[in-house]
Amino acid sequence: MKQAFLVFLGGGLGSVLRYMISKSLNPLFQNFFLGTFFVNVVGCFLIGLFLGISAKGNLLSYNNTLFLATGFCGGFTTFSAFAFEKHSFLKNGDFLNFAIYMTSSIVIGVLAVVLGLWLAKHIQ
Repeated sequence: MKQAFLVFLGGGLGSVLRYMISKSLNPLFQNFFLGTFFVNVVGCFLIGLFLGISAKGNLLSYNNTLFLATGFCGGFTTFSAFAFEKHSFLKNGDFLNFAIYMTSSIVIGVLAVVLGLWLAKHIQ
């Protein structure tokens, strides 16, 4: 039960932070959901970092990993908003921004995970 509570607490914190960031960044560009893009890339980096640190051994406990990776990163990142926003591009016939946002989100997201894992490997 304690572990479920840690995931719940981390997810709640991540979700609130995502909401605040998206609310402030999404309006900056009319045809680009900067807030969602930002939280997804940062979340990819953080999950790579947290899981990389966790894999090193004693730096993060299993409970800390649940709180940070499963809870916080799970609540902070948002695939559902990402998918819905891509639908709005298609609905408006904005195929160029759809392709740019889709491709850059996936490529930069994967690179952010790799960067997080690399950084975790080099933490003493």
